Amino acid sequence: MPNKTLYQAVIGLEIHAQLATNSKLFCGDATSFGADPNTHISPITLGHPGTLPKTNSKAVEYAIKMGLACGSTIAKENYFARKNYFYADLPKGYQISQDKTPICVGGQVTIQTKDGEKQIQLNRIHLEEDAGKSIHDLSPTDTLIDLNRAGTPLIEIVTEPCIHSAEDAFLYVTEVRKLVRWLGICDGNMEEGSLRCDANISVRLNGDNTLGTRVEVKNLNSIRNIKKAIEFEIERLIALVENGTPIMQQTRSFDASNDTTFAIRDKEDANDYRYFPDPDLAPLQLTDAYLQSIQSNLPALPNTLKKEWTAQFGLNAYDVDQLCDNKQEADFYLLWTKHTNLYKAAANFIIGPIRSYLNAQGKTYSDLTPLLPKLSELLTMVDQQLISFSIATEKVLPAVLKDGVSPTNFASANALLQNSNEDALTAWIQEVLSQHPDKVDAYKKGKKGLIGLFVGEVKKMSKGQADPQKTTQILEAILSN
Repeated sequence: MPNKTLYQAVIGLEIHAQLATNSKLFCGDATSFGADPNTHISPITLGHPGTLPKTNSKAVEYAIKMGLACGSTIAKENYFARKNYFYADLPKGYQISQDKTPICVGGQVTIQTKDGEKQIQLNRIHLEEDAGKSIHDLSPTDTLIDLNRAGTPLIEIVTEPCIHSAEDAFLYVTEVRKLVRWLGICDGNMEEGSLRCDANISVRLNGDNTLGTRVEVKNLNSIRNIKKAIEFEIERLIALVENGTPIMQQTRSFDASNDTTFAIRDKEDANDYRYFPDPDLAPLQLTDAYLQSIQSNLPALPNTLKKEWTAQFGLNAYDVDQLCDNKQEADFYLLWTKHTNLYKAAANFIIGPIRSYLNAQGKTYSDLTPLLPKLSELLTMVDQQLISFSIATEKVLPAVLKDGVSPTNFASANALLQNSNEDALTAWIQEVLSQHPDKVDAYKKGKKGLIGLFVGEVKKMSKGQADPQKTTQILEAILSN
């Protein structure tokens, strides 16, 4: 069994994110997922002689957005290069990418680990076109080719070799997926292949600054599989080192059926691709005014909102993590704070019953925006103890969300308002205590936890109308005599 404590893993990740443009990077072919095979193609996608590509300006904007969100330096002068290799799903025989001039240089992504914040340093973010798709499981003898994906715009987000555990890699990819969704530049759907990850992994002895021979695990299509593949490779590489077996620089693939990796080919070096500037594409010149316009329209980022909301609204770490996991949810919460000062209560409603309702009904937060005044009224009713939280969430809230009713009117018409009348509460309490003399005796002998049972019984008897706080006060007074 390899002694993993003696070694440090060194991991660099390359995330390929398909940009959510309507057309491809260098032509007007559609990019929508799920079309019949080889229907979103044209002579430009196929690289026919005489065709000329034209750069998609929206893809450039999306790449810059990601760079700005990560604190990258945006290169004002860019050119595209041809990356030459030969696969069946690469119709031109080359891929148009960026080599020496990535559009975004440096930057970082912040992850929250059990030991606190950690910065994952980026090397670059560059634009490139996607390849087609090879399909191996529809024919027992042939590989089928679907070129619909060929030419779809990608950004490749490349880290420095600064990640040292599968867990940190998992957290990083999770954060990147959240960020591209937050910015609206990629749907982050790994099952459909719109977000894919390659992991470069090596190991070295603790304290050694020399990088070991790396292997690359390609096309990991789920965050869970990324973690599993890295864990397996770390153990495999350490075992090779301890056995004195040379590590081969190679490209590997992940087998999800048994959580292992297997070699598919020797790893290429950059020189093998014979990069050279694409002669059909003019250099890309970005002006200060253009960059400033993108910067000014960038939304507030999750980490910024978390800090602001913790200070401004008194939310805890769990609340802000939940609310800032989804931009639509965060936007709805921020809008709600304009209608109420019950900030914590609003967060609880969103994270709990409102989120459950939307998931069950297939609705969105935009559907609820007109209801914010009534939702705020409901929060106030709970805060003023006019209705209990359980009644509010289980009975009143569904009616408000479904039919847009007034929470006050609905609660009143359905006898849901809490009863704080001392005489009425005392009558219910006396009835409950008379039904449980043994429990009363046990309470008086020291089993103070039975107070919850009594409150629950009063609640049942009153059909949920009894004010629990007032009920508890009266119960304690009666039982103390």
